Amino acid sequence: MSCLPKRMIVTGTNGQVVRSLLERGALGNEFEVVALGRPYFDLSASDSIEMTLRAANPDVIVSAAAFTNVDLAESNEETATLVNGIAAGLIAKTAKSLDIPIIHISTDYVFDGHKSSPYVETDLASPLGAYGRSKHAGETAVSRLTSNHVILRTAWVYSPYGRNFLTTMLKLAQTRDCLNVVDDQMGNPTSALDIADGVLRVAVNLLNRDDPELRGIFHMTGLGDVSWAGFAAEIFAAAERWGLPSATIVRIPSTQYPTPAQRPANSRLNCEKLHLVHGVRLPDWKQSTETVIKRLAREERT
Repeated sequence: MSCLPKRMIVTGTNGQVVRSLLERGALGNEFEVVALGRPYFDLSASDSIEMTLRAANPDVIVSAAAFTNVDLAESNEETATLVNGIAAGLIAKTAKSLDIPIIHISTDYVFDGHKSSPYVETDLASPLGAYGRSKHAGETAVSRLTSNHVILRTAWVYSPYGRNFLTTMLKLAQTRDCLNVVDDQMGNPTSALDIADGVLRVAVNLLNRDDPELRGIFHMTGLGDVSWAGFAAEIFAAAERWGLPSATIVRIPSTQYPTPAQRPANSRLNCEKLHLVHGVRLPDWKQSTETVIKRLAREERT
C-alpha cells in the first residue's frame, strides 16, 4: 500500500461493526474509514446503491449494513431479503465494476445448528429461519458477482455501542436481581471492536496481494465458546469487578424462552482458516468481554 491512506467505505452508520471500524480506523494511518448510511445510502433503495458508492470513490468496500432483527425477519422476510440479499449483490456488482475488493459481513445463522462440532467454511449452509436465509442469499450473490471478495461469518456480536446482549444484560441488572438465560445454545461471543481489527487486517491483505487463496469465505469469531447463560455469567462477573450492576443467572432450556425465530443450538464456528490464510485470530471472548465492561464502567464514571 502507498503512504497515503486508502479509502474504506463501510455501509451503515449506527451498527456495531460500523462504529467499531470508524473508531479503530481512526487509530491508524492505513485507512480513511467512511460510513455510508441512511438517508444518503439506503439498502432498500436499490436504484441508488451503485451511484452512491461510485461517488464515494472507495479503494475497498465493507458491506456491513444489514437487516439484523432476527425475530422481526420472520414476518418481514421480503424486506430482509431485499436488504441482506439483493442489496448485498448490488454492492458486490459495484465493487466488481470498480475493480476493488469487497468484505461482506455474514453470520452463523446460515447454519441450522445440528452439527455437534464447530462449523467450517465448507459445511453446507442450511438456515433455520428468514434472517439466515436472507444472509445466505447475500453470501451467494457476493460470491457469484465478484471473485475479489471475502465473506466473514461472525456470531454473537457485542460492543460498547448500541443494543446487544452484553448491554441488554447490564441494563436488565439495574432493575432485576435474577435473570433467566438460555443454556442450551452454544456459540462464540465476538467483540465488534475485534471484528473491526480483523477486517482492517484482511483489507490490507486484499489490497496488497492478488492471491486467490486470500479470497472466499472465512469464519471470524472470538476465541472459545460458551452458552448464552455462561456468557451472561461472565458479563456479570466482570461487572462486579468494575462496579457495574450485576444479577444472578438462572440457566433455562430454550423451550422456556420461545421466540418467533428458531435459533441454532450450535453456532460455534471454526476460525482456523482465517488464521492460516490471513494471519488473523481474534482474542479470547472472556478477555474481550472484560475489555468492553471495563470501558463501559469508565464511561459511566465520566
